Amino acid sequence: MIQVEHLSKSFQIRKRQAGLKSSLRSFFVGKSENIQALDDLSFTIETGEIVGMIGPNGAGKSTTIKILSGILVPDSGTCTVLQYCPWKSRKEYVKKIGVVLGQRSQLFWDVPVEDTYGLLKDLYDLSPHEYLDSLQELIQMLSLKELLPVPVRQLSLGQRMRCEIAAALLHRPQILFLDEPTIGLDAISKTAVRRFIRELNQRRSTTVILTTHDMKDIESLSTRILLVGKGKLLLDGSLEELRHRFGHIKEVSFRTAEPIILPKGAKILEQTEYRTRLRLDLKSCSLNQLLLQLSQNGGIEDLAVEENSIEEIVAQLYQQYNII
Repeated sequence: MIQVEHLSKSFQIRKRQAGLKSSLRSFFVGKSENIQALDDLSFTIETGEIVGMIGPNGAGKSTTIKILSGILVPDSGTCTVLQYCPWKSRKEYVKKIGVVLGQRSQLFWDVPVEDTYGLLKDLYDLSPHEYLDSLQELIQMLSLKELLPVPVRQLSLGQRMRCEIAAALLHRPQILFLDEPTIGLDAISKTAVRRFIRELNQRRSTTVILTTHDMKDIESLSTRILLVGKGKLLLDGSLEELRHRFGHIKEVSFRTAEPIILPKGAKILEQTEYRTRLRLDLKSCSLNQLLLQLSQNGGIEDLAVEENSIEEIVAQLYQQYNII
């Protein structure tokens, strides 16, 4: 389905100091810096997978999506998607994929949503039957009926994102690329988008590759995670594998009547006059040892033990690989 081998991509960034004189000088004696966005990146994705790409800002996630969708050309390396080279067979290739970039719109701002869909029908050379059949399915799955006659500029961000996703799927692509699909959305809109992506994957076996900073997207959608940092693939695995890898970390919260002395392996995350929340490393201190220590300090109340959250796991990965 998707085969990426040794992709590299760099950008030249012009730099200047602040101030009017520096701005004028930069026209004649400009300085530039080479930024390595991708550095020998390789991976394979099979049909029907939902893969989440995570990493800090500047890690190379969006650059990867743009190369896979044919928007950018790499400096070196090869990439095959559905037996096409994305940047060499653009006309045929774009009919097989859908792309949603969270910060960019493919909808026309001042016209009703359905007018843009009509134009996309002609661009993708869809028959009236194919178009209506696909549109009706998307209207049902994304609750779009009331939005079709509304000019795009009058839509909320959540409504616009649903319409953007539908626009990317009118031609029933085999692969959907999503770059920050839930950025800026409220909780209800995020839930609706995630539910739709899961349903789309189940109905059509559509392969989905998404980049995100929202770990709830990863928990809700991804069957596989690619951790990218400084342009390199640092980790490839499932969420369950990550949890197992950091399974020795627990979050413990409780109330105590008196000040406490924590054993080795416990780190306070949050503490108020009435409650303490800490991270416990079971390799250094067992839960029984912690409870014994706390009981010697006058007893505890409202004890709660939780698995390490996905946000904490990812934060630890970033620190482990030194990419923040």
